[in-house]
Amino acid sequence: MLLGDVGTSYTKILDVEKDEYRVMKTLDLLKSDLRFDIACGHNAKLKADRVANELVALEKGSRRLIGNGNFLVVDVGSRDIKYVKMKSSKYEEMDWNALCGATLGFSIELLENHFNVKTSEIEKTSQSLGVTCGVLGMAKIFDKISEGYEINDVLASFVKGIAENVYKFIDEPEFFYLSGGLCNNSLFIKSFQCKVKPLGRFVLLEGLREIGDSGVR
Repeated sequence: MLLGDVGTSYTKILDVEKDEYRVMKTLDLLKSDLRFDIACGHNAKLKADRVANELVALEKGSRRLIGNGNFLVVDVGSRDIKYVKMKSSKYEEMDWNALCGATLGFSIELLENHFNVKTSEIEKTSQSLGVTCGVLGMAKIFDKISEGYEINDVLASFVKGIAENVYKFIDEPEFFYLSGGLCNNSLFIKSFQCKVKPLGRFVLLEGLREIGDSGVR
């Protein structure tokens, strides 16, 4: 069985029989003949025989990795934020925001490529750029640079602003689990005002594995 988390920028793939994970650019996927038995994500309907709800995949994948109990898990992708809050092994709350979280991961990656830096290697800052979303924040970045601010300092404040938006959206918890590609970005994680434990970028694939094993639709 082949499973796919088909995101806006990247697609995460799990070959269940081989228990192998890999990542490819979604643009490359869309040009290929590859299809999934089960998939979730923004472009899943284009490449899957069966499409699963992302929030369901997030919940099931999180429980597979964390276990039962009370927890909050937040998935920050290229274009959106989504979270599931569990209490006594049942849904307590869930939400999805693709507007104030517009192209979060995509914006960070775009800026890294433009400035040829890795934000994960930049020191955190207490200063926030106060961005409302990734795209709109770019104008502020170039304004700050034109005013003479150091590029690394401006990028750190941009990432801090993104983290603050996520933190407010999930109602300012004391602790949460993080899912998605930004689990690999130490600056993003350190920019939160609470404790964060990364689960990695394959959480939704684990949820799809659970869906496939159980036959749940």
